[in-house]
Amino acid sequence: RVSSSLPRNGHQKKPANKRSAKTTQQPRRGDKNTDGGATPGQDDKTNQSPEGATEHKTDMASSLVKIDIHLIFHIKTTGVDFRHEDLPRIFRYIGGMINGFGGIPIEIGGTTNHIHILTSLPSTMALADYVRGIKANTSKWIKQLDTHYTHFAWQDGYGAFSVSPSLLDKTIQYIQNQEVHHKKRTFEEEYRLFLDAYGIKYDERYAFSD
Repeated sequence: RVSSSLPRNGHQKKPANKRSAKTTQQPRRGDKNTDGGATPGQDDKTNQSPEGATEHKTDMASSLVKIDIHLIFHIKTTGVDFRHEDLPRIFRYIGGMINGFGGIPIEIGGTTNHIHILTSLPSTMALADYVRGIKANTSKWIKQLDTHYTHFAWQDGYGAFSVSPSLLDKTIQYIQNQEVHHKKRTFEEEYRLFLDAYGIKYDERYAFSD
């Protein structure tokens, strides 16, 4: 730090005599005292650890989170399926709701009995709370669309699979092509492929039931 050569009252300071200047000279910033310690003016951004190593302080002022998840929800088998013409509207609603939660809707798609959501999780919500919020809000909204959906309901469970950045584009394409995929395999066959690929153990009695 560079200090002014004038005292605060604005008058020039008289030089001290040589004898007093020599005896009152203060150590420079960063010099060591005669007892081996650092002077009070040394850089306060570094600390000496007990072992003598220099430690530098590092601040993390904010939480930075990027977790991409592929969610899968299925409609209750005792309820009603989506009408095909309603799917685009339903997908748009879910995307808007995800934005409201602080998440990012990357891709949303599906068929008349289940949906796929590729999303970045909000930094302030746990996965279970996020899924619960999406399912509860969509269920309430869908029931108000038309009398056709009066008895609509999601199954209690869900699938949630992490997606690495290198697989985002492939996952987007997979969701966009849901109708093509399900011309060849059922939902149960598709869901088994996910569970097996991620090494998730499951009980057949409950994995595909309401």
